[in-house]
Amino acid sequence: MLQKSIVYPSQMYFEDSIHPYRGIFTAIIIIAAWAVGLILLMNVNVRETNIIALVTAVLWQTFCYTGLFITAHDAMHGTVTPYNIKLNHYIGSLCLFLYGGLSYKTLLKKHWQHHQHPATQDDPDFHDGENKNLIAWYLHFMKGYWSWKQIIIIMVVYNSLAYLFHISQVNLNLFWVVPSLLSSLQLFYFGTFEPHNEPTTGYTTKHHTRTISRPVWLSFITCYHFGYHEEHHQYPNVPWWQLPTVHQQADLRQFSDVDKDKQEVQKVA
Repeated sequence: MLQKSIVYPSQMYFEDSIHPYRGIFTAIIIIAAWAVGLILLMNVNVRETNIIALVTAVLWQTFCYTGLFITAHDAMHGTVTPYNIKLNHYIGSLCLFLYGGLSYKTLLKKHWQHHQHPATQDDPDFHDGENKNLIAWYLHFMKGYWSWKQIIIIMVVYNSLAYLFHISQVNLNLFWVVPSLLSSLQLFYFGTFEPHNEPTTGYTTKHHTRTISRPVWLSFITCYHFGYHEEHHQYPNVPWWQLPTVHQQADLRQFSDVDKDKQEVQKVA
């Protein structure tokens, strides 16, 4: 049985600023963008298309793939549609299946472990304790999520599209296989390695993570605002598209605390 969601107490109140169906609308847009892009690109004549257009198309599909996974991740926290948890989990399951035949139940359990034990040996997303470099950590990370069932599903779909629907294998490889692999690198680097990699001075928060502060537009492009990772672990019931708001309010509180300290110093002086 699926857990309802991973929700922790939050000191922030955002309900007034969230449209009750915004999470569903956002999920539909991401799924539609991925599906329409994939369908159109399956009919592209690669040999007659210039390299810039091809690279742009691959990067676009990569970004859409990442969006599928981020939507599934939000579903695990019950934020796609908190008013209908069954639909919420269905959307999450659909996104993970489209992403790469992944099991929503399996990832939900592992993601729960990640939030309970971030950057420890009990964290399924963490390195093996010995090989901490980017490549070794990525391979260890992928090993924990790939399964024979997933590989068989992908092979069946791939060969069905190639031999039953006569879709070019060049197009399948370029616009379906390559973007999914690039997306896994994008998710790993910006969502796991960069925020959870232990600093030389050691971890400074109980979540064993840090925020990578970037301009909002760049934060969105890199990984749907997952650079604001400390905010995500502190307020996991906030959807990805509101993480910049959490980050900005956290900055305002810090400035407020600094001002209060200055005022106290002046009073004492």
